[in-house]
Amino acid sequence: MMKRTLYICLAALAFQLPLKAQQLYTLEECRQMALEQNAKMKVAANKTQMAKQEKREAVTNFFPSISLTGGAMKADDGLIQMPMGEQTMKLLDEGMFGGAIVTMPIFAGGQIYHGNKLAKLGVELSELQLRQTQNEVTLTVDQYYWNIVVLNEKLKTLQHVSALLEKICSDAKAAVDAGIKNRNDLLQVELRKNETQSVVIDIQNNIAICKMLLAQYIGTDMNSFDVQTAVSTELRSPEHLYVNHNERLETTVEYQLLSKAVDASKLEKRLNTGQFLPTVALQGGYLYNDFMGPSQNSFVGMLNVSIPISWKAPFSVRKYKLRHQNAVTEFNNGSEQLMIRMQKAQIDLSNAYQQALIALNSIEQSEENLRLNEQYYKAGTSGMSDLLEAQQLYQQSRDKYAEAYSKYEISKTEYLQATGR
Repeated sequence: MMKRTLYICLAALAFQLPLKAQQLYTLEECRQMALEQNAKMKVAANKTQMAKQEKREAVTNFFPSISLTGGAMKADDGLIQMPMGEQTMKLLDEGMFGGAIVTMPIFAGGQIYHGNKLAKLGVELSELQLRQTQNEVTLTVDQYYWNIVVLNEKLKTLQHVSALLEKICSDAKAAVDAGIKNRNDLLQVELRKNETQSVVIDIQNNIAICKMLLAQYIGTDMNSFDVQTAVSTELRSPEHLYVNHNERLETTVEYQLLSKAVDASKLEKRLNTGQFLPTVALQGGYLYNDFMGPSQNSFVGMLNVSIPISWKAPFSVRKYKLRHQNAVTEFNNGSEQLMIRMQKAQIDLSNAYQQALIALNSIEQSEENLRLNEQYYKAGTSGMSDLLEAQQLYQQSRDKYAEAYSKYEISKTEYLQATGR
């Protein structure tokens, strides 16, 4: 009850706001707005930029590192004291020092090289994830959009039904006044009119809420837009969309992400191995101090070789080998699931098309059934309950077709995305 009251309040608030010139948006326009304004897209785009910065950061590891140091000291007595006969020589009581050291890595166990390759791979992964987010956002927009279209179509049907019920009510009232029909017929029609008005309110509330969701998702004002597309009675077979799934597998974003994950695990394994290999670096520097009186300037060069000895090396290397094996297993399993996903998406699309055709045919049959029952009622060969049942079947057939048509359109998007398009 509270939920229903909330819906009514939201709808009432929406209807009380000042009316503005409404902008009609097509599905493609809503998609484009979402790709530009949606929060998920902004976050994914920023992650791509972060990956590019990490790649540039990794390149700097090839450059020599420079460190500067300097300082001054003053002691209350010499830190070094040497007896010189009857006197004592005191040294290091005050002075300044400074220097610069340049270190150029020559070999680091392949960590710098493989680290750069991993950073480059990170950019490729982030770009694929951005494409994946685009697909998710597009599909969500489609679902919101077609939900509004379906509700609008149901509202149109109810408006048509309301006009039909008014006519039936008028005919029934005239028949009751003439004594041809009893008052029960008129009461049945009036009850159906009340039910229809109640459903109209519910649908108007749902439309307002769905428009709120879509407006927030695409970044526009819910009170200044509406959807332009309507349900069409022209259905085109989806056969022109079908493709060879084996040929399309490698073009899908999900397949490429799985493949990149295998490459990343291989590079991580090599990076880990490099931690336990010797490193070689060339160092050079300049040193200055005046602790001994006159300033001393020195230039120093050295070759630094470091050989790590670690007890955990064999276990760590084995661990990363197992991680790589898991990545390969997930790649093979994921590829098979993607093939199943494509096949299922095609089956769902074909089924949605067939269901829409059946629903469209049901509209024609329900229209004819309603027409005949109107004639039978006027001729006195059928009762009001039969006529109202025919009206309800007509309403249900139109609603079912609107739902089937929207599902068919969404199934198209899902199939195209499943096959990398």
